[in-house]
Amino acid sequence: MILVQRARSLGRSIVRRRPWGRARGDAAGGGGAPGEERSERDERLRRAGRAVMRPFALALLQGDADPPATARRRRLKVPRWFEALVPYGSWDVVQVADLVLAFLLYGLMISTGLDWNDTAARAHAADPLIPGPAPLVSLYLVAIGVSLPVALRDRWPLAAWRVAAVMAPLIVYVTMTVGDVVPPYPIAAIVMYLLVLYSVAVRCERQITGGVWLVTVLALWIVHPDSMFIGTIIASVAVLFGYNVRARRTATARLVEEERRSRQAEGAQAVLEERARIARELHDVVAHHMSVIAIQAEAVPLKAAGDVAQLEAGLAEIRGLSLEAIAELRQVLGVLRDAQGATDTAPQPGLDRIDELVSNARAAGLTVLVKRSGALDGLPQAMELSAYRIVQESLSNVMRHAPGATVAVEIARRGGELRLRITNGSPTEPGAVNGPRAVDGPGAAGGTGHGQGHGQGRGQGRAAGQGLVGMRERAALLGGTLDAGPVAGGGFEVVATLPVAERGSA
Repeated sequence: MILVQRARSLGRSIVRRRPWGRARGDAAGGGGAPGEERSERDERLRRAGRAVMRPFALALLQGDADPPATARRRRLKVPRWFEALVPYGSWDVVQVADLVLAFLLYGLMISTGLDWNDTAARAHAADPLIPGPAPLVSLYLVAIGVSLPVALRDRWPLAAWRVAAVMAPLIVYVTMTVGDVVPPYPIAAIVMYLLVLYSVAVRCERQITGGVWLVTVLALWIVHPDSMFIGTIIASVAVLFGYNVRARRTATARLVEEERRSRQAEGAQAVLEERARIARELHDVVAHHMSVIAIQAEAVPLKAAGDVAQLEAGLAEIRGLSLEAIAELRQVLGVLRDAQGATDTAPQPGLDRIDELVSNARAAGLTVLVKRSGALDGLPQAMELSAYRIVQESLSNVMRHAPGATVAVEIARRGGELRLRITNGSPTEPGAVNGPRAVDGPGAAGGTGHGQGHGQGRGQGRAAGQGLVGMRERAALLGGTLDAGPVAGGGFEVVATLPVAERGSA
């Protein structure tokens, strides 16, 4: 009895402890980690499976080839006497060649199939256990399966390969049944398939091409394992050759696109340079003539002092300067204003018109001395125009900022250089301030004009333009230099050195 009671108490204690229950609970509670690992492993396997199957899916169902190349290919023009029989006046040479080849392969396959049938019929007559000839429908379907992909490969290469893949079992079956060919690949089918592989590699993405190649290798292994190695090599050569052509065409297309963008950038740069050139021309023309006109309009009434004849002469001179300014503006803006592209063929001003500048400056009250030395004939037109504009701008700035001053203009050619020196003294009219002054007008932001050294009179300095900047740009375009600054004793000096180039290189 005592033993029974002890056994019962031991059983109750074991039940209360329940070590196996805790183990089951622990396993249930800690089972999340193995489950998560298993789900991650399954997800990796699914991703790997999708990555492996994607090339097959693209090749067999989902993929599509690139559109035909837009490069101009040779076309075959249809003769006039034949135009009534064909829908187009010209045909692509490659497409015509594919159609001709497809027709030849069709005829070759029909002829080969009929020979196979004759041989199979004689063999079956001699031994009934040997299979007899194949139905004619099968031969025609095999011929279509060999020729149709060739006709489609230029326009729809991936569709052509799919047609070949669908017809391949029938071709292999007929060849193995009635044809005495080992491996069971007719010559016409081999030619067709290699051409289609090449077209797919040229026109399809890398994944699609890889899927087509894998399907081909698997089919070779299934149909005839003994010839798989040589068949894989031949198919790989066709695929690699087509891929190389695709890579070269892609590189060529990128190069053409880069050249197009480069031409656009060069065109935009040329437009900016032309804008800068027109801006310099407009500045020089307007600044010079308007300065002379403004000064003469102020001086003529004082000079006439009631004399009607002298007043009329002064106004006529102002009118002549205005017409000259308008003519030069039309010459500069002629290209922009003519919608037909016709340009003004009037010659650009050169050193032969320096005397006109001097006359206008003297009429405005300046004392101008001109000194020429060296052979000034035969200079390039661009150099003469730049020299003319530099002298014009310098005289205009003297009239604006140092009225009444004496100006010395020196034009000299020494060896391979043309040297211009324009020096003015201090202004003589009252109200002009000699010496440099800061420019606080619009010109201060983009560079100061001549007014920094000439002194600014009559309140004109606050509207200083881009005189020095434009002159330096002109000199730099010709490979020369320009220095400007005040001189000792008052005044200002501009010195430009321009290298003389031959007319052929100007």
